[in-house]
Amino acid sequence: MSERYPGKVNAPEFPAGADWVNASGPLSLADFKGKLLLLDFWAYCCINCMHVIPTLRQLERRYPDDLAVVGVHSAKYDQERATENIRHAVMRYGIRHPVVNDATMAIWRSYAVRAWPTLMFVDPTGKVIGRIEGEMTYDQGTELIDKMIGEFKAAGTLRPSPPKLVLEQPPASLLSYPGKVLADPENERLFIADSGHHRIIVADLDGIVQTVIGSGEEGLSDGVLEGAQFSHPQGMARFGETLYVADTANHAIRVVDLEAAIVETIAGTGQQGIGYVEGGAALEVDLRSPWDLSLVRRDLHIAMAGSHQIWTLNLDTNVVQATVGTGAESMVDGPPEEAALAQPSGIAADEEGVLYFADSETSSVRFADTTTMHEVRTLVGSGLFDFGDADGDGPTARLQHPLGVDVDGETIYVADTYNHKIMSIGIETGRVVTVAGSGEAGLVDGTTHEACFFEPGGLSVSERVLYVADTNNHVIRTVDLDTGDVASLEVDF
Repeated sequence: MSERYPGKVNAPEFPAGADWVNASGPLSLADFKGKLLLLDFWAYCCINCMHVIPTLRQLERRYPDDLAVVGVHSAKYDQERATENIRHAVMRYGIRHPVVNDATMAIWRSYAVRAWPTLMFVDPTGKVIGRIEGEMTYDQGTELIDKMIGEFKAAGTLRPSPPKLVLEQPPASLLSYPGKVLADPENERLFIADSGHHRIIVADLDGIVQTVIGSGEEGLSDGVLEGAQFSHPQGMARFGETLYVADTANHAIRVVDLEAAIVETIAGTGQQGIGYVEGGAALEVDLRSPWDLSLVRRDLHIAMAGSHQIWTLNLDTNVVQATVGTGAESMVDGPPEEAALAQPSGIAADEEGVLYFADSETSSVRFADTTTMHEVRTLVGSGLFDFGDADGDGPTARLQHPLGVDVDGETIYVADTYNHKIMSIGIETGRVVTVAGSGEAGLVDGTTHEACFFEPGGLSVSERVLYVADTNNHVIRTVDLDTGDVASLEVDF
């Protein structure tokens, strides 16, 4: 535990009037009296916060009657302050404890929180007894909690009780929070990362489903298509009848042989990398939330969101290593080995092999030329806390937590996720222009400025059509780049 308290500090009460998710109504500290209360201060954009969620889920299963977890969502971005957006994040991440919307940062300030994530411990009598800043592993958590619970039992303050929850349920639909989409015009098909269902959907360009890759049960299992398991898969890359998949929550790279109908793991151990991770033999290296892929000849480039780097897997040597970024979370241009990135979540290459990436936590689009210029540069964006919604030239334009990019000739297309828009950037001009989206969250087809998206996470351009994974709407959208018209693609069997 990074900081201990003397046991005499009263935990500040939750503010009256705050919105709650996964709860039947407002909660107070009295609702958790007699249990160890763990407050998780998080923001749903933050990859380190995402890493904590599985650990909390394990701890909740281990201590169902002694431990209570409450998520305190203290937003970084404007769009994250809306309770409906938090509700979708809770369902998308499978969070099974109450979450309070700390929209004004009042709870954050009352507990003197300084960073995402922060875990605050409150004893059964309502006293703050410690905090951890940053990620906590399951082993660290069990060691701490076992000791705390032993002390509370000895003091007679522990009053175990089962949790009382009203869990949010996503709507029943064929797709659940699709994260990325990949168009294959040569074979007239789409690959859809059906992330919430832990599978990949293969459909034709009219949306008729041809193949389902994965059982739909969360896990890490190779084998035949219908039996393989994924965990929140995201970005994909294809060569011929070989499909590469960033299996994000499994911290692995998977390959699908579409002819043999077999899934195989080619990188990662299934364990999340901790701290600075060295490269090496691909199946022996712990990866850290790979979010998107781009294939350049025999090099598979990985947007490694969890380590704030771009990694490269050489498909001939089966060696994987960091090639762009020091691992520090920041915005620093320069030579690839000296540059700093911040949660790269989308990546695409042009015909020369230059990598363009959505550096989501700096709300920027940047490029890495690792062959000729040997340099990382920023096209749009200026820092970790600089974001907005503005067209214009690179220095003045603003995005808000973009997650997806694709390249078509001299144009980069961007899923400007938290602005609910699709943008374009001229590679030569640096000009940023809204392609589609009113900026309001919703599901509305129509013309460029009438259409509404809801946190689109990925896109793929093919023959003047953009295919968009409209994540919170659970649909795939199309944007006609000649007319600007937006339509919803009916994906079904």
